[in-house]
Amino acid sequence: MLDFKELEAFVWAVRLGSFCKAAERLHLTQPTISERILRLETTVGETLLERSARPIQPTMRGREFFVHAEGLLRQRDEALRLFDDKETFSAPLRLGAIETIAHSWLPDFMRCLTQRYPQLTLELSVDYSPALNRRLAKNDLDILLAMNGYLDPERIDRVPLSPYEMGMFVSPDHVEMLASCGEEWLTRLPFISFGKKARPYEELLAYLAMQGVESPRIHSVSTLMTIVRMTMEGLGIGALPIATVLDEWRCGKLYRIELPLPLPEMHYDVIWRSANHPRFCRSVGQLAQQCAQRYAQSRIEVMAHSDFSGRWVRPRRPITHPLAT
Repeated sequence: MLDFKELEAFVWAVRLGSFCKAAERLHLTQPTISERILRLETTVGETLLERSARPIQPTMRGREFFVHAEGLLRQRDEALRLFDDKETFSAPLRLGAIETIAHSWLPDFMRCLTQRYPQLTLELSVDYSPALNRRLAKNDLDILLAMNGYLDPERIDRVPLSPYEMGMFVSPDHVEMLASCGEEWLTRLPFISFGKKARPYEELLAYLAMQGVESPRIHSVSTLMTIVRMTMEGLGIGALPIATVLDEWRCGKLYRIELPLPLPEMHYDVIWRSANHPRFCRSVGQLAQQCAQRYAQSRIEVMAHSDFSGRWVRPRRPITHPLAT
């Protein structure tokens, strides 16, 4: 097997034409240089240096091998330089993201990420959080933009992202009917939420139970945009991240229902395995934080400067929290 120390001894002996000068260059003794080159010649099975010449000259085979030996040493040096800068990475980055982020600030994040790391290429997977976390655990993904809590916290690092406020929305076709209802509006239409394995589905179940709805009808859907489309088509009440449907709400394709208590916010993190290039991953996480915050602020500004006054559904009687006294 070739050894880099043997290759260095050979290359410098050829470059300088002397075992003695090669030894000085590598801070070794001349016998050590001779021994290493002899081991190299034994490995390849041929004489590489013409020792009787002054200065020392490579044999014909040695000249041919010298080109490859220099290339191997150069590649070694390039590989080791990767570790000089702890915040660089040039291999494909396997990134996993949930769909809510994919339809909001992910394009801005990917643009900023490739600007910061021009040599980086991205392999993006969009899925729901449990599936992404399983892939992270199997080393199929490097970094997640997803919900936390599925992996052993001792195995991962994370940075939090700006949460998404949730709301309930309905098609204009159902506005009059729901506005005339009292508390029974909760049972007049099915709800539309993320898949059963996603945490928002479980949180919606818990929320409805607090409102006294023990066996709600819920259409579980795997993609955010399908939930939006189904809600606009009047197939039920969509539980949706408000920031992602501001345009549909503002133009009257969706109406927002006034709730007695807010739905739980959707909280996400940047997640990576602790052993995985920690300084680079944290740098990526902090960049994602900035993009998420910028998106959240832009949505706040849109809401502040938009008129949604005619885009609300207010059930006729207020709904009382069953635990309130």
